[in-house]
Amino acid sequence: MHSHTTHSDGRESVAEVFAQAKLAGLDVLAITDHDTVAGWAEAAELVPQTGVGLVRGIEVTTQAQTNGHSFSVHLLAYLPDPNNGALARMLAHTVVAREERLRAITDLISADWALSWEEVQAQLKDGATMGRPAVADALIAAGHFANRGEVFREVLYTGSPYYVRNDSAPDVFEAIEVVRNAGGVPVIAHPFGRSSGNKPKPETHFRELIEAGLAGFEVYHRDVPEEARVWLLGLAERYDLVVTGSSDYHGLAGKENRLGENLTSPEMLERIAEQGVLDVIYA
Repeated sequence: MHSHTTHSDGRESVAEVFAQAKLAGLDVLAITDHDTVAGWAEAAELVPQTGVGLVRGIEVTTQAQTNGHSFSVHLLAYLPDPNNGALARMLAHTVVAREERLRAITDLISADWALSWEEVQAQLKDGATMGRPAVADALIAAGHFANRGEVFREVLYTGSPYYVRNDSAPDVFEAIEVVRNAGGVPVIAHPFGRSSGNKPKPETHFRELIEAGLAGFEVYHRDVPEEARVWLLGLAERYDLVVTGSSDYHGLAGKENRLGENLTSPEMLERIAEQGVLDVIYA
């Protein structure tokens, strides 16, 4: 329910991702590239060829504020109308904001490593949504690091001297409203990912998100700590929300995450399908 292609920061084409999904024995795959629907048409054509069904989705970059702190929230938008004007404008805005942020990160890094904006651009397919993995790939191509994991651990982690916040991203409440009005199903991707699961949970903030139209959480993801998972499952049960599982796949050479490592139940997929304006395309 969460995979990326070369239309954003994945390392494999849509066709290659579908081929890997077939090898993994998956029934259904969600293509959720960052802030774009560019891979949807090709993915739909691959369903009868591969026997792997398709959920059309987007991973929308948003920001939230709670307890005086601003932080990034990635919102999975399943089955929305791609022709909805407000959704198209929001995605266009986030794409511009991504480029501005990536240029700023590249400038900071270039003070310590030989790296140019042209080298970062060379790592992106034409029209692909920009993200930090492109910077990582450029550093790897220049021989500075061995793989993306090493770059993110040493250079691109949140809070590093080279980290730049995406303050231009839409507010998460605004994004939920836009996705819902476009007939989509908003689910928070990897909540509490890469953070300590023992931190106090902002339940009031999450309750407000639910009241605003949030459909559920991506609970089963390798970056969600166990303690946080238990808390999220309790919240989902209390408010009758959708819970999903995913790999957040970026390709065999992208991240260690592998297709099928966390699955979503047919019942939860059906609940998403019932709420979305588009159909799940089954093989």
